[in-house]
Amino acid sequence: MDDFEYRGKTLFCEDVKIEDIISEVGTPAYIYSKNAIISRFHELKTAFQDADALICFSVKSNSNLSICKILAEEGSGFDVVSGGELFRAVKAGGDPSRIVFAGVGKTDKEIKYALENDIFMFNVESLAELKHIDTLAGEAGKIPRVALRINPDIDAKTHAKTTTGKKENKFGIDFTEAEKIIKQSAQYTSVDLCGLHVHLGSPIYTVDPYVRALRKVVKLIQKCRNAGLDIRYMNIGGGYCISYTGEKVIRPKDYASKILPLVKEMQCNLIMEPGRFIVGNSGILITRVIYTKETIHGKKFVICDAAMNDLVRPALYDAFHRIWPVNTSIKMPEVEKFNKSMGKRGMDVVDVVGPVCESSDVFAAQRALPKVGEGELLAIFSAGAYGFSMSSQYNSRPRPCEVLVDGDQYCVIRRRETHEDLVRGENFT
Repeated sequence: MDDFEYRGKTLFCEDVKIEDIISEVGTPAYIYSKNAIISRFHELKTAFQDADALICFSVKSNSNLSICKILAEEGSGFDVVSGGELFRAVKAGGDPSRIVFAGVGKTDKEIKYALENDIFMFNVESLAELKHIDTLAGEAGKIPRVALRINPDIDAKTHAKTTTGKKENKFGIDFTEAEKIIKQSAQYTSVDLCGLHVHLGSPIYTVDPYVRALRKVVKLIQKCRNAGLDIRYMNIGGGYCISYTGEKVIRPKDYASKILPLVKEMQCNLIMEPGRFIVGNSGILITRVIYTKETIHGKKFVICDAAMNDLVRPALYDAFHRIWPVNTSIKMPEVEKFNKSMGKRGMDVVDVVGPVCESSDVFAAQRALPKVGEGELLAIFSAGAYGFSMSSQYNSRPRPCEVLVDGDQYCVIRRRETHEDLVRGENFT
């Protein structure tokens, strides 16, 4: 996380002290680096430049309008999975002709909305969906591009709740069903069946799952062309990993070196749907310690004002996030993995928890941290993806603000919710 660094004893985002931001906006607060977002987008673009890939930012990873606007201005397309995400992408300045619409449960209302906006492509996940799009497009007098999302039954070796390319997952169409659709494609006269799509889940730490999946798809493309279908687009999804622990992980160029030869063999235009890689390590969540607590059994807790409603990944996926005080004389380890730092002087082994009334409201269990007291600030790193976008108002907790840093300047890009926001839209009977 190059744009988040300790200078002396305090944490900066780009050229702004985190504590200066928090003194104005309070906690909890999400803080993003504009430079990090742009840098990671261009790293991907450069890695896949030989294929002139259409990079469609995955809006579900971080749907803030300002984040999407930054990427739209850099030339990004958008991957959306709902009518609401399509609305956000367009409102942020996204070009509809660079938007792909994925998801297993598109409603007729959402399909019509996408047709009205003349989006680039639908990623179709079932025969039933294809029939709906064909019918609605015919009624609208349009012929949208469609890609069949293939479920290749590949284990991407990621978390069970974030893998999407195995046969037991709800996503995509198996090869047998896909071949049936291909043979009967002539009956769908109001769609242009011109692409295939594969997304295996996230995060994926090796290139091998992509290679195995695409080798299967190469054969299907040939069957499509033999059946008279002009397959012009190959969407390889997203899932590119980031480092949550500080350990080195593979980079976009490593994915590209193995993926691009297969795409070239397919003779297709390349589409990608990254999210986590662009924004994951471009954001942090800052929380303030409310209390510290030690039980008679010697168990120590650091109780914070952020909670699982603000960042649900640890509760939902057992996800690991590095956590460190914003102000400290103890250097954060370059690599931090669960209990690796236990036993060092000046450190406590603690559970970092929130105030929500659930036992799963835990950001870190048995984690070694510098000693902290009431009122001190903690930074939860790698929180830019699936952080705020998965947040809720559970326990009637207003959601946090979001802040964007650009060099030595910052601005609030989403105000903190109030108690009035919690009940807005509700009525007494």
